[in-house]
Amino acid sequence: MLLGYARVSKADDQDTAAQTRALKAAGCERIFEETASGGRWNRPELHRLLDQVREGDILVVWKLDRLSRSLKDLLVILEKIDLQNANFRSLTEAIDTSGPAGRMMMQMLGSFAEFERSMVRERTNSGLASAREQGRIGGRKSKLTVEQRREVLDMINSGRSAADLARLFQVHRATISRLTSKTRVKEGI
Repeated sequence: MLLGYARVSKADDQDTAAQTRALKAAGCERIFEETASGGRWNRPELHRLLDQVREGDILVVWKLDRLSRSLKDLLVILEKIDLQNANFRSLTEAIDTSGPAGRMMMQMLGSFAEFERSMVRERTNSGLASAREQGRIGGRKSKLTVEQRREVLDMINSGRSAADLARLFQVHRATISRLTSKTRVKEGI
């Protein structure tokens, strides 16, 4: 069975008419229409369609980006289709996974996605190393100033409880506990 999926973004002047005409002309028996961003995973009609795909079915879209704007999500969707022993077809890009050329195209897309993830990881690590060289350390800014941290440590040493200090400085008790633990580690206690 040919199952069609038509999607437009949430803009007032868009509709799925052109897509549905192309899907009907391609022989789709059922068409699932949706108005949602292609970058979001929360698309009820897409999930309904994926739940109904059975062995031998072909999921048809007018254009690849109608299925997903994210390469990672696209590959997840295509994997779900493949697990059902179904196929995928894009009318505009002439991709059809029922043949060897279409399967090769999907494998190439997977390779590009893996390459993209590696490049992002490499750029992120490079940026973090550069920031560390410049003396910047990632993470949240401390809730307590240097002076407040000294006061907290003095008060802890004089017998005040972490819960009292947390209320006094308007921070979570865990903040006080982390501060005292860090200090103990530095002092070798």
